[in-house]
Amino acid sequence: MEKFYFEVPDTSRKKDALSYINEFYEYDSKINGVGGLHRYLDDYDGWLKKLEEDYTRIPNEEKVPTRTYFLIRESDNRIIGMINIRLALNEKLKKSGGHIGYSIRPTERRKGYNKINLYLGLKVCQEYGMESVLMDADKDNPASWRTMESLGGKNIREFFDNENSNCIVKDYEINVNESINNNSAIYEPMIKKTMSRK
Repeated sequence: MEKFYFEVPDTSRKKDALSYINEFYEYDSKINGVGGLHRYLDDYDGWLKKLEEDYTRIPNEEKVPTRTYFLIRESDNRIIGMINIRLALNEKLKKSGGHIGYSIRPTERRKGYNKINLYLGLKVCQEYGMESVLMDADKDNPASWRTMESLGGKNIREFFDNENSNCIVKDYEINVNESINNNSAIYEPMIKKTMSRK
């Protein structure tokens, strides 16, 4: 059975990280949950510095503290996905964006990997004492909102977002502890046991 784990980005992953982002451009795929990496293709070290600033940030109405991880497949030591977890929400993010953004590289989709990505993300949220998370997805991106539903996400709102996405958006709420308890038998065997993800 394949095993996966989260890794905090560092300099050793530069080549793989840039390959990850370039694959989205190659497949003309929307980029989500990468902590702004696509804006730092020529300054990977600058991106790492930004991530540290993101993590230690005091929340305000413009920005909130976040944690970004690579989802690594153990068998080939490859970045399969990424996730960006907002450790607090401001009013803007409560309306659009929520706590979690995520992605799976285009060549690794339709294998159930984003469910593992989200499950691990919820475990991080649990470590930070978060009881529930808000997430959203464009209605025309069923792969994303079905992932949320598979981990216990409840559809709490559906609306036309004319400020950000310019499309119909589905909002979800996930009870963190309930989701982990209900899905641990499925996903824990797929997780490489590592130290705390904080």
